[in-house]
Amino acid sequence: MTGDPMGRFTHFEPLTVPKSPSVSSFSSIKRALISVSDKTGLVAFAKALTSRGIEIYSTGGTRKHLIENGIEAVEVASYTGFPEVMDGRVKTLHPKIFGGILARRNVAEDKESLQTHSILEFDLVVVNLYPFESTIKIPNVTLPEAIEQIDIGGPSLIRAAAKNHAFVTVATNPSQYGAIADELQSNAGTSDALRLRLAAECFADTARYDASIADYLAKASMGHGNQQEVSLPPNITIPMTLQSGLRYGENPHQSAALYKLPGDSTATLTSAKQLNGKELSYNNLLDLDNALSIARCFAKPSAVVIKHNNPCGGASAHKLSFACRKALAGDPQSAFGGVIGFNTVVDLETAEVLCQPGLFIEAIVAPEFTAEAVSLLQTKPKWRDNVRLMETGALGNQPLELNYRFISGGVLVQQSDNQPPTSLNWKTVTDVVVAEELWDDIAFGWEMVRHVKSNAIILARDAALVGVGAGQMSRVDSVEIAIEKAGDRSQGSILASDAFFPFADSIQRAAEAGIIAIIQPGGSKKDNEVIAACNEHRIPMIFTGQRHFKH
Repeated sequence: MTGDPMGRFTHFEPLTVPKSPSVSSFSSIKRALISVSDKTGLVAFAKALTSRGIEIYSTGGTRKHLIENGIEAVEVASYTGFPEVMDGRVKTLHPKIFGGILARRNVAEDKESLQTHSILEFDLVVVNLYPFESTIKIPNVTLPEAIEQIDIGGPSLIRAAAKNHAFVTVATNPSQYGAIADELQSNAGTSDALRLRLAAECFADTARYDASIADYLAKASMGHGNQQEVSLPPNITIPMTLQSGLRYGENPHQSAALYKLPGDSTATLTSAKQLNGKELSYNNLLDLDNALSIARCFAKPSAVVIKHNNPCGGASAHKLSFACRKALAGDPQSAFGGVIGFNTVVDLETAEVLCQPGLFIEAIVAPEFTAEAVSLLQTKPKWRDNVRLMETGALGNQPLELNYRFISGGVLVQQSDNQPPTSLNWKTVTDVVVAEELWDDIAFGWEMVRHVKSNAIILARDAALVGVGAGQMSRVDSVEIAIEKAGDRSQGSILASDAFFPFADSIQRAAEAGIIAIIQPGGSKKDNEVIAACNEHRIPMIFTGQRHFKH
């Protein structure tokens, strides 16, 4: 390269790239190997193949299905001369099969081997794998039952076909049949571009499949089902499937998409049904996920309002409409343009609260919406056309799971801080005891504070948020913000802190605001000073021994 004014490059000769073997633009198909567990669309596809004179070889249940539908198929065992054995564990693992798939059609030595060993060429391999991933979702499935659904021959066949995609077409999913049939109809063969795309999809499928097996067996080997913690295995593979593209990421100049993780995804946003509204954005999904995670932590009907991924309102009550009203009252200004999460069915009465004048909501997530609630939310508010209504189904218990955070060059992995807190180690450390009527608010406050970005302070009263101080560099600043947000409502409230107080200054400020109880982890070198300040102001303090940083 020459002519660079900055002098960064010097002249060099063009690289000579070795040429690939000459391959026609379209590769014909004379013979297909078909062995599938999912028979969706198979009959129509097989008929499209045989109508073009393509010979089909098949195995076991697949061959039986084809013959029952009037489609001729040669039994693989009759071709290889070796029967299916061990309940079908061994049926296609044979040189006469793999030689016919892997042979390079333009290499003389490969062609000679085919002729010497009477090996037929297979130009199309149609295989989808044993349903291991759906099997392990079955409640109480045993390890031996899961093991039997680990496919061995299938991944080997499609990997061989994908490797030799210069000559062989591979199909691993019924959704691919149409593209293959269309090219056969139009061009009497498949194009280089299609074969390459299908090969890439094949290797993505086998990577996801193997990762699911590895993850399941790692958990089984560590006695995962009997543990109170999620094990951290020596190797982690995270297979993800593209679920949908997004308009953009956190900002318009960032491209983004939603990918789905394998495994049981019930009661999550990736499995939720959208009942109304425009496309979800990247930020919507983050906020909705946080709202859902918080709401499902409570046993009573509860509502949570999220703005910029922090709760600005939240409440529990005997009925959802009351919880909704209290949650929205926590910080009405911040609630405008936020998202809301519920832990039970959104009924008409709750929908009427959401339709109050002057309120604008971006999205709502709940286990279920009544027909009357959906109808009202679709007609009454001015924002009816845009509000996203996401229905997840029954929430159930929070799953034990791992949390992943990407950093430059690596991934941080930890057990998610999503399990119900235990009060077994809670201890009142002041001379002043906690009034019995305060315990519900204290428990509510301790649950809420772990969902707020550190440094986190929340004020709660009557099982509702009245003030939040989030993400500040000093804890005393978070205290000041929470009190300022609460205003007069700080009188008679309880204060929860996600970590210990390093100094007693926050206690002085809490006393001035009328706070009547404090819950925090404890563990500061100056705990004695903090406790003494509480005793001085007659504020009971509980130590939990458990921190809830959220970075």
